[in-house]
Amino acid sequence: MTTSLTMRQKMEEFVDELQNEIVAALEQLDPNAPKFKRDSWVRAQGGRGLSCVFACTPEPGQASSPLQTKLEKAGVNVSVVHGMLPPAAIKEMRADHSSIPYDGQTSLPFFAAGISLVIHPRSPFEPTVHANYRYFEITDKAAAAEGGDTGNVVAWWFGGGCDLTPSYLNEEDAHHFHTSLKDACQNEELYRTFKKWCDEYFYLPHRQETRGIGGMFFDDLSSEKHARISDDVVRPRTADEIFAFVSRLGKAFVPSYVPLLQKKRDIPTDHHRRWQLLRRGRYVEFNLVYDRGTKFGLKTPSARIESILMSLPETARWEYMSEMGTEEGSEEERMLKVLKKPQEWA
Repeated sequence: MTTSLTMRQKMEEFVDELQNEIVAALEQLDPNAPKFKRDSWVRAQGGRGLSCVFACTPEPGQASSPLQTKLEKAGVNVSVVHGMLPPAAIKEMRADHSSIPYDGQTSLPFFAAGISLVIHPRSPFEPTVHANYRYFEITDKAAAAEGGDTGNVVAWWFGGGCDLTPSYLNEEDAHHFHTSLKDACQNEELYRTFKKWCDEYFYLPHRQETRGIGGMFFDDLSSEKHARISDDVVRPRTADEIFAFVSRLGKAFVPSYVPLLQKKRDIPTDHHRRWQLLRRGRYVEFNLVYDRGTKFGLKTPSARIESILMSLPETARWEYMSEMGTEEGSEEERMLKVLKKPQEWA
């Protein structure tokens, strides 16, 4: 990245490059599978995006069973948007960013750039993964024409993270994934802080279990003091320092996850598939009931619903009072024990 670029330009360039890198790695993983569908779009209110989605469902007239591809459903989406932020949204954001001016009536221009991905493998023994890295900026006046002055920045922050959701616990996978994130973090205390935040965020209170085995999660990361991060923890503070931190985490995605899809696994049975679909049901519950990003997206006017719901698996299952996971000593019970009590993996 050249130093002359603005943070908006740096982030836009970064998410575009990372999307290309991740999609290419996933396509190389299974060269006989169909390519990701690339859906480029333009936002009428300002901005653009590219959704890269993989889904391998039967075409009309074909057999009912899909091709046995490595992935069942996946999406790697980029959005770079701008527009006007209404007073209600500004009021909510001031809780973490007091520098944002607010009079209850005036809208302010915003800019947001990010990459969001969810990968659902076909095998029950290969874990689902989610990652999201984003940058948000608010200025004090309406943006001028393309290439012109965008106003004074009154608030900015980064957010994101990456987490793993297996149906069956593989400790080797867990150690590899978490160690990759910790190494990219280059700060063990910061990794521990964001790992704890991840365990707390991806949690289903009505089930009293985490969605998966965690990773790292952070939000509203800026030069302002953040209540979730102790002053004793050395952390990036300037925009350039935080951008470098986010970039390392983004670049760590392929080496942290793709090797897990390259491992030799057992052949699953109908029993394993049933458990996988039940676990996917829990994934859906979290995303639709608790996930702030999904809820915010669904409330946004003119939202691209297909992109927002891309995170959901193609198939899932809900059983009334299912006995799976209750058999003592079973692999399903072993998975549930970890979800009830998060562990340290790196």
